[in-house]
Amino acid sequence: MENLSPIMLGFLGSLAAGSLTAVGAIPVLFGRIPSRATRDLSLGFAAGVMLSASFFSLIIPALDAAEPMFENGAMPAAIVCVSILLGMGAVALMNERLPHEHFRTGREGPEAASLRRVWLFIIAITIHNFPEGLAVGVGFGSGGMEGGLPLAIGIGLQNAPEGLAVAVSLLGEGYPKLRAWGIAALTGMVEPIGGLLGAGIITLSEPLLPWGLAFAAGAMLYVISHEIIPETHRSGHQNKATLGLAIGLVLMLFLDVWLG
Repeated sequence: MENLSPIMLGFLGSLAAGSLTAVGAIPVLFGRIPSRATRDLSLGFAAGVMLSASFFSLIIPALDAAEPMFENGAMPAAIVCVSILLGMGAVALMNERLPHEHFRTGREGPEAASLRRVWLFIIAITIHNFPEGLAVGVGFGSGGMEGGLPLAIGIGLQNAPEGLAVAVSLLGEGYPKLRAWGIAALTGMVEPIGGLLGAGIITLSEPLLPWGLAFAAGAMLYVISHEIIPETHRSGHQNKATLGLAIGLVLMLFLDVWLG
């Protein structure tokens, strides 16, 4: 693995992380669907992993990468702040411009009556998963195995409950078990595309490193705030969701320190 280029590492790492979406959705094939409280606990865990990864694996390294480039101490902070906002804005723009459908709140974005409902679901999850793949690719592109492995493991762990949530929601919409699993698995396959893009950009242009790291962090922070946390609080399981968030956050922090 050490002989592989950062771009290939970014692609393979994000592919492995995205594949765990399919693994997480496997229980629906056997009719073993966890309770809503358990699913909210799992999604809270996913939010905690993403929150920890955003700061400890992306924002802090972005500041460290920007500091040697400027004598002015304010510039690294300004670059990272702007990049975070750009990342959040990019995902917000996708939410605004791409037709998609959320499992609870219904359709958003432009009118798309001609699109079948399954594709609206796929677009929605694609919007959410792309920043995760981008983050993994940026991690491998900037720091090789040490920079990308903790992110790949953390993102992979949080992809499993997301895959289960997607599959269960599709079952609730009347989709057969195998098709629900297949769609959930497919939504994770956008992550290798993001990983390839993130690793490629960072590898080709070192000055873009702090911008790319912080941009990926901002994109994930938007998904956490706009989608995952509100979803976990809709059914009255806030305490379990918060417990899951705490476990995910400290586990990702531990992995980042241990493996990084």
